[in-house]
Amino acid sequence: MIRDLMTILGPEHRRSVQVYLAWLAAYSVLQGVAMAFLVPALEAMLAGTTGTAVAWVAATLAVVAATCVAHYVQTMKGFALAIITLTSLHHRLGDHVASLPLGWFSSERVGRLSRSATGGTMMVTQVTAHMLTPVVSGILTPATVAVAMVFFDWRLGLATLLCGPLLYLVHRWAATWVGRGEQLTDAAGTVASDRVVEFAANQQVLRAFGRASQGYQPLDEAVETQKRAWGRMLWQSAPRLLASGLAVQLAFAALIALGVLLALDGAVEPVTLVALLALAARFAGPLAELAGQSGMLRMAANDLHRLAAIFDERPLAEPSRSRPVTRRGEIELSGVSFGYAPGRPVLHDVSFRVRPRTMTAIVGASGSGKTTITRLIMRFFDVNAGSVAVGGVDVRELTTEELMAQLSVVMQDVYLFDDTLEGNIRVGRPAATDAEVREAARLAGVDEIVARLPEGRRTRVGEGGASLSGGERQRVSVARALLKDAPIVLLDEATAALDPENERYVRNALRSLMDRATLLVIAHQLPTVVAADEILVLDGGRIAERGTHEELLAAGGRYTRFWAERRRSQGWRLVS
Repeated sequence: MIRDLMTILGPEHRRSVQVYLAWLAAYSVLQGVAMAFLVPALEAMLAGTTGTAVAWVAATLAVVAATCVAHYVQTMKGFALAIITLTSLHHRLGDHVASLPLGWFSSERVGRLSRSATGGTMMVTQVTAHMLTPVVSGILTPATVAVAMVFFDWRLGLATLLCGPLLYLVHRWAATWVGRGEQLTDAAGTVASDRVVEFAANQQVLRAFGRASQGYQPLDEAVETQKRAWGRMLWQSAPRLLASGLAVQLAFAALIALGVLLALDGAVEPVTLVALLALAARFAGPLAELAGQSGMLRMAANDLHRLAAIFDERPLAEPSRSRPVTRRGEIELSGVSFGYAPGRPVLHDVSFRVRPRTMTAIVGASGSGKTTITRLIMRFFDVNAGSVAVGGVDVRELTTEELMAQLSVVMQDVYLFDDTLEGNIRVGRPAATDAEVREAARLAGVDEIVARLPEGRRTRVGEGGASLSGGERQRVSVARALLKDAPIVLLDEATAALDPENERYVRNALRSLMDRATLLVIAHQLPTVVAADEILVLDGGRIAERGTHEELLAAGGRYTRFWAERRRSQGWRLVS
């Protein structure tokens, strides 16, 4: 738990955590010493030796005063760490996530990140402000009392020391079950949260098919799974938590029984026994509090571990300085093999070169590795074998900033921010002048959209660009690429799902891109394929054929079959 806390707060706050823990440990030990001093003080008072009693009471008061100071300091330092968490953790988490490879961001991990950034952050503040105190004092204070008990009566002291490991095992047994149950409920909660977002985001589809008012089965199943997980956790954890608390009380009862037996045998004076039993009560008190909070502590530990696991994710290694680009606008893959999972390769020994200011189209069946190639060029992942070079330099020898400066990306799924239309175009190059933004908008056909909007280019487009159609969002995406003016443009068939009007605008914009940049296109539409300088045909993660349109048709292979199928589909029409 402390290791995870150190990881979450970062090396810059490691010293603060260590100082906090030192004061917390001092408070816990002093608390045990103050309790131990009560034994000779009570003995002296019950024996009627006033001078000795006053001395021990004075010593006890001094230790109590030191305990109060230590308690105040550790509490303030715990609150200070909580404030540090609230003010800086989100920034630190954001900076770290921004350094991770884009391939890390699966839907499952994004859902986990969202939950950890909210619940996990609050749990860190709870741990430093409230939870660590009963944990540390619940261990160190009883340990101090047990050691002191040995000096007063070795038999009771030995019995107290023996109780410690037994209570620890019972506590660990109970907490482990709580932890397992919490992991199941957290996993079920993550799925349920994802389904709620999915249900809200897809109301258009659900209502179109009359499903919104009749329930949404994936959401219903996720909620039911979450309900069962919580029920299972309660049934499995509650008896064990009760057993943990009961074990503390039984240990205290055993110490009382042993003390009474010793007193009956005359081995311990009754006056001393009263004082020792008072000390034994203070041994059991912190342990009982620790047992009562063991469930929450285990859940807190799980939350911290999940948040620390995000910080433990390592960015792809990159140099402090990029090698200079020597062949601007060139892409080259040499012997590339890659798989998303071990033993399941997607690409096998893929090699090709895209010359500057040319267009290369990649065609192939679904799952043949087309999108994977573009992801490796953008360095979402590192190759398992071979190399990927952009501008004549291996992408592993370029910083992320320099690599992305070489690339513009236009994909089918376009995301627009809840900003103005102009603001979304400026994402391509925030420092661009107004004239450059207007020119990019004109070339992509966005000025036609601007003329229809109530506030022109200052109109907000809504989250995800909800106020624009899919084709209009695609035009904005092309305008971004034009504005960025990168030497290489990667396109995942930007015109595949557009209506004729939007397709015309986008194709005109792509012709503008072809005049200034290298284009690598995942192609499905026949006009795009025919216009390419070279066509790569992927099959099963390998390049099966390559050449121009005419060369591949003449070869009569896979490309010819692809071309024939596309031509047939183009000829489909509705007839009476």
